[in-house]
Amino acid sequence: MAIIKIETDQAPAAIGPYSQGIRAGDFVFFSGQIPLDAQSGEMVAGGIREQTEQVMANMKAALAAAGLGFSDVVKTTIYLTDLGQFGLVNDIYGRFFTDPSPARATVQVAALPRGAAVEIEWVAYCGG
Repeated sequence: MAIIKIETDQAPAAIGPYSQGIRAGDFVFFSGQIPLDAQSGEMVAGGIREQTEQVMANMKAALAAAGLGFSDVVKTTIYLTDLGQFGLVNDIYGRFFTDPSPARATVQVAALPRGAAVEIEWVAYCGG
């Protein structure tokens, strides 16, 4: 089985020793995206709404780099620094998926890189 690196300049570059995504067989495993602007590498201005919108835009770009879309996503994990923001994040997230929605876990964490309030990682199916 070939392991293929997925990379695009339309999503933030990795800020450590990891890949934006890795295709392994019929699946692509994407690293968590935080609300960084792909061009500047800086956090987007605003609160949880703006941060979640940016994360979803980054997801879209990373998926496109693999020739995939949101309908190919089978599993996500959402990390929040404040689970009290779950409703708003869920509303924004839900606009990007149609039935069947991917399996998902959402967890509260003490902190995220660069002071982000939200991070999402996901797995997409790219098989036949």
